Formats: sequence, structure tokens, C-alpha cells
Amino acid sequence: MFITMSLFLILGVIVAKLFTKLKLPGLIGLLLLGILSGPYVLNLIDAKVLSISAELRKIALIVILLRAGLGISRETLQKVGRTAVKMSFIPGIFEGFTIAVVSIYLLGFTFTEGAVLGFIIAAVSPAVVVPLMLNFIGQRLGEKSGVPTLILASASIDDIVAITFFSAFLGILMEEPGNLIGPILNIPLSILSGVGLGIAAGLAIVYIFNKIALGHTQKIILLLGCSTLLIAAEDALHGHLAIASLLSIMTMGFVIRERVPQLAKQLTAPLGSIWEFSKILLFVLVGATVNINIALEAGAVGLAIIMIGLSARSIGVLISTAGSSLSPKERLFSVIAYTPKATVQAAIGAIPLSLGLPGGEVILAIAVLSILVTAPLGAIAIKYAAPKLLDHCDDCSKPKPKLVADDD
Repeated sequence: MFITMSLFLILGVIVAKLFTKLKLPGLIGLLLLGILSGPYVLNLIDAKVLSISAELRKIALIVILLRAGLGISRETLQKVGRTAVKMSFIPGIFEGFTIAVVSIYLLGFTFTEGAVLGFIIAAVSPAVVVPLMLNFIGQRLGEKSGVPTLILASASIDDIVAITFFSAFLGILMEEPGNLIGPILNIPLSILSGVGLGIAAGLAIVYIFNKIALGHTQKIILLLGCSTLLIAAEDALHGHLAIASLLSIMTMGFVIRERVPQLAKQLTAPLGSIWEFSKILLFVLVGATVNINIALEAGAVGLAIIMIGLSARSIGVLISTAGSSLSPKERLFSVIAYTPKATVQAAIGAIPLSLGLPGGEVILAIAVLSILVTAPLGAIAIKYAAPKLLDHCDDCSKPKPKLVADDD
């Protein structure tokens, strides 16, 4: 296991740098490395690593979402707040239900089967989107209108909505009556409890930092430990209390920044170093979940469903940003930034098949195809669209914050 992980780290650094030299996002190289070395191609990954793949990916997400929280300012969040709320659920709902309807005609699914597929596909990937948005914040792209912060804030809740609808329709498919209304009503509860828990954790950590003299490394360890406990709390209370743990982690970082701004800046750099390690594991292991043969089975019909779904999502984004202060170019960028799929699809795409539900193989094939198509193309589109569509803060007097390495 250690040899496998060591090789991943070495090759990951080389591959990511190579793709950066080619003017492509380094994460694409990491995804391809994972696909090639995964169990469906060369099968070079130790089975022990694959058995803890989900936990390793979750740790990487903790790091990047914590950094996202430390990088969000109150002023920018207030500026995008109303639009962020609409972006959190309108695009995903448009995409999920559009795929549900289209699947009836293209796949012969029932509406419920199509909705299960639709809300697997509907979730945007925080693993792809968040690092890119943090990079743009560091470059001060879109700073005046706060577009990167808008995407950061809304993307995490978008996942909550998609997973909740997926769980609700999966329950109906498994013939559990009354399984739709309850989970959907849990969406606001999940968001509120996640924010509340994040605020409490952030205030507690600030209090500890004020009372106990700790070095930066010790503070980072405490933050990561607390973040892991928030994830564990969600798992432990599952079925009793809905908690959006990833949102609570981002909220915790935001509270620390608001209470001790200088500390947030000091912690950003060491967390950035941890992210350089974590992102290799994250994207390689996401790539390792991609079975190209299954993706090819989805064929042209699967690709058509994905494209129709993205078109519906794009309409949802345009509706969400209508009446906001965003310019037409910024609204177009928001559409592009909401296209990548990877993390959630890798995590839940195989669940219907594992439960022996009808259409499980087709659902998995389209989920895998969505990763293969949208993750690399979406990342490339985001990277090249940002300088052209977002404003440059050339006249800002304050120094440029360094949040993420420019080759991310």
C-alpha cells in the first residue's frame, strides 16, 4: 500500500506539472493517471488503497473546503448571498428532473428510475470546482462581483440538494412509502444544522486559540481533527438528524476568518501545502473509479442525456442569476463553472446497481460517462473562460492574497 501511494505522489507531481506546461489543468493529468492505473485498465493500485479510497477522498475534500471557508469574506458573501441561494438548488433541480423526463423516452425508464439517474448526474463536483475558484480568488479574478465566492458558496449546497433528491427517489424505487416528502423537507434542516454546527465549532476553536498558545502546525492539526469530527457527526446522526457536514466545515473556516482575519491568512499557506498532497490522492482515486468500458456502454444515448441535462442546468443558472448585479459575461462564466461532475458521481453512481435495482447498470454507465466527459472538459473550459469573462482587479490597492498555487 505504501509503495502504491508513494508512486502516486511521485507520478502525480510529474504528471500535474506536465499538463500545466501544456496549458491544461493539472487535475486532468491526475484523473488520467488514476484511470490508467486503476482496476479497470492496468490494475496497478493496491487493493488496500482502493478499500480506503472513499475515506482518503473525504480527507482531501475536508482540506479544500476548510481553505474555501478561510478564503471567503463577509463583504463578498453578502454581495452574492441571494444569488447563491438560488444557485444552490434551481440549476440542480432543473437538471435532475429534465433527465428524469428524458430518460422515459430515451431509456424506457419510469419517472422514478429517471429521477434516481437525474440526481446522481445533477451534483456539481466540489473537488473540481472549489480549487479552481480558490485559484481565481487568489488571482483576484471576479473580485468586484464576487463570482468565484458565489460558485464556492452555492456548489456545496447544490450537492446536498442533489444527494437528498437522489435518496428520496431511491427510497421510492425500493418501495418505501412516504419516502419523498420527509427527505426533501430535510434539505433546509440539513443546511441550517450544518451552518449552526460550523459556527459553534468555529467559535470554539477561536476560543481555544485565544486561551492556549499553539503553533501554526498544532492549529492546523486541531482544525483538521475538528473537521473530521464534523464528518463523523453526520455519519453518526444519519437517520436521526440531517447535517450538511461539508457545509459546516466551510462555515467553520468562515467564522475563524471573521473573528481572527490575520490567523486565517497565516493558516492558508500550510493548508495549501497539505492540499498539494491531498489533491493528488483525490483526483487519482476519483480517476480509479472510472470504468471506461462501462462508460462506453452508455454510448450516444448516454452522452445525449448528459448534454440535455447540462442544457437544463445552464438554463437554471441563467434564471438564478437573472436580476443580479452580474454582467452577461459573468453569468456565462457561472454556467461554465457549474458543469464538472466527478466526486458525487463516483461516490453514489454504483448504488442502484449494488442494490439490484432496475436500470442499475445503465445508471452506472451514464454516471461514469459524465465524469469522463465533464470533469476534464469542464476544468479546461473554466480555466480558459475565467480570464476572458471575469473582471480583473487591476486597480485594487490591497495586495493580492495567495490562496492556491497558480498551476492548480
